[in-house]
Amino acid sequence: MSKIRLYNLAKDMDLDNKELLRIVKELGIDAKSHASTLTDEQVDQVQEYYLQLEYAKQNAAAENVRKDKKEGKPAKKEEDIDPEESKKLKKGKPGKGERVSGYDYDDDDDSLDSEQPAAGAEKFHSKKNDKKKWNKKQEPFENQMPKPSKPEPEEDKVIRLPATITVKDFAKALDKPVSEIVQKLMRQGKMMTANQEMDFKLAEELALGYDCLVEQEAEVDIVDSFFAEEADQEGNLVKRPPVVVVMGHVDHGKTSLLDAIKKTNVTATEQGGITQHIGAYSIDVHGEKVTFLDTPGHEAFTAMRLRGAMATDIAILVVAADDGVMPQTIEAINHAKAAGVQIIVAINKIDKPSANLDRVKQELTEHGLIAEDWGGSTIMVPVSAATKQGLDELLDMIVLVAEMAELKANPNAAARGVVIEARLDKGRGAVATMLVQRGTLKVGDSVVIGAAHGRVRAMMDDKGKPIKKAGPSTPVEILGLNEVPLAGEGFYVAKNEKDARYISEKVKKNLREKMIQATPQKVTLDDLFQQIQEGEMKELKLIVKADVQGSVEAVRQSLEKLSNEEVLIRIIHGGVGAINESDVMLASASNAIIIGFNVRPENSALATAEQEGIDIRLYRVIYNAIEDIELAMKGMLDPVFKEEILGHCEIREIYKVSGLGVIGGAHVTDGKIQRSAKVRLLRDNVVIYDGGLASLKRFKDDAKEVQTGFDCGIMLEKFNDIKVGDIAEAYIMKEIER
Repeated sequence: MSKIRLYNLAKDMDLDNKELLRIVKELGIDAKSHASTLTDEQVDQVQEYYLQLEYAKQNAAAENVRKDKKEGKPAKKEEDIDPEESKKLKKGKPGKGERVSGYDYDDDDDSLDSEQPAAGAEKFHSKKNDKKKWNKKQEPFENQMPKPSKPEPEEDKVIRLPATITVKDFAKALDKPVSEIVQKLMRQGKMMTANQEMDFKLAEELALGYDCLVEQEAEVDIVDSFFAEEADQEGNLVKRPPVVVVMGHVDHGKTSLLDAIKKTNVTATEQGGITQHIGAYSIDVHGEKVTFLDTPGHEAFTAMRLRGAMATDIAILVVAADDGVMPQTIEAINHAKAAGVQIIVAINKIDKPSANLDRVKQELTEHGLIAEDWGGSTIMVPVSAATKQGLDELLDMIVLVAEMAELKANPNAAARGVVIEARLDKGRGAVATMLVQRGTLKVGDSVVIGAAHGRVRAMMDDKGKPIKKAGPSTPVEILGLNEVPLAGEGFYVAKNEKDARYISEKVKKNLREKMIQATPQKVTLDDLFQQIQEGEMKELKLIVKADVQGSVEAVRQSLEKLSNEEVLIRIIHGGVGAINESDVMLASASNAIIIGFNVRPENSALATAEQEGIDIRLYRVIYNAIEDIELAMKGMLDPVFKEEILGHCEIREIYKVSGLGVIGGAHVTDGKIQRSAKVRLLRDNVVIYDGGLASLKRFKDDAKEVQTGFDCGIMLEKFNDIKVGDIAEAYIMKEIER
């Protein structure tokens, strides 16, 4: 909450410090001196009270004037004034400078000499003459002030104003004191403070009083302006590296091919050998820089692959020589064509005995990709990621196609690009992997990414090395955002942090307008088919939570494809991180099912879900979730195993024992830990291990189980990456019937 010094407020209100301090104390606000601070609420309170005092003074003055005018009587004739009354009048003569009927008394006023007073009354004004003087000065109060000589007429000033503007900003636009504008509003009966907004019509009326014309600014959709293309002059354009995306069917060797090019091994780190998250890498090819995007090839990751294609120039379509064209291969071809990118086909696994190049080329011909040696224009290169055969030729083709495309960008323009991936890191906060497409992104720039904004505090390249700036076609990882942005969202560099915050708030305001209507009846996968048959279920609402934003989009895309004529599947919310209590309350209000991918629910969320009857389904492979919902819609769900949580323990010490591995010294926080149970290791509510216990000890003895409040030592099967602060969750699987 911002605060303002009392003397600064007095300056803004055109008041003396002592006078403002008196008003503040009358309101009961604790302020000891002119250096005391006031909150925004207290400032509004003081300004409103001051306006009320001014308004009351003006009303009282106007009332006095009306009363004097109404009670004014004609003066007595000269012959009717007796000596006694004359003496009283002499005695009651006002001194010079005193006020009569609200006006200054002046002995030297020649306007009263036109009629001589009676004897004994030379030194006072008669009531008759007073009345004449009042009639003479019956003009408005403003017109009684001496008027300066008018300057030569000038052309009317023209200013541009938005649809709504605060009184303070309006005064600044007119170059007038705020107090003057507030007083003008008060005379019109409008009690407004400096921070209140007025519409364009009122601002136009006030501006006319200052011989100033106003024009309304055209409202621009700020969200659209993020992606508004600005024409660059040819002289500002320079050559930029190509951005290459690797696409294809699952298990056709996309990551292995990229791994062979990078000469590193990343495949082993992915769950089940399938790429789960998008990565970006810069590679040097014969002195030419090339940026690669590795998008997941599984059909469930259609949304992630589509996002990758839209940000690229060249698409490498990986097709296995032994499998040929598969459904995901066809989808990849369609996405690449829709994005307008050049396709280079890499026929992989040619080292296998069952490889058939001619069959692959024939199948690709059916989808509009005709090889050059068959009379077409599509470059097809036989390669082997395992033996590295054909990789040099593939890289040469990439450089050749990039040179023919003459890829250029303006590095001096305001940076903009696209978010490849985003996540929440425990130590660093919101982290976004972005691809700069135009301009140069620098450390310290203020960026807007949809509803997220921030200032680039740090920037790393694809190798984790800190850098100060990044030009076009450069993938970078930035820190400093206020929240995790949406993957695939465009980023835009604002002039300053204030503008960035304003734009993001506008985007948030648009998002809040989308309301979800609540329905009282809860739905679960178990009774989904029954509700469909009874005609009660027309729309299945789902809440999706995952460990990274890219997975959320992938789940959303895959599940929405399951909609049919009877049931429409709608994802009402998707987010990154653990399933929390607010997710459960949203599911309760909107009658939704919660789907968790590679995340766990918090304990409070589990308790609320049980109380509200909310169905939470947790998966590590997206296709299991798709299959379950598909079967539920068809009424074919088989008996399944239900997970029962036994307890949790927190890792507080780490012991490395040669020959054995890493032992975690743990404290059981709730429930119990059983030797025969399965254990899930959580780090920041993200699952990093799911398996069995190698050993469970209490002191030096083996233990079957350890209860709440006791310490124990645990060792996991074939897993040693245990750290202090990790949570081990013990559970068993119980078979239940549907």
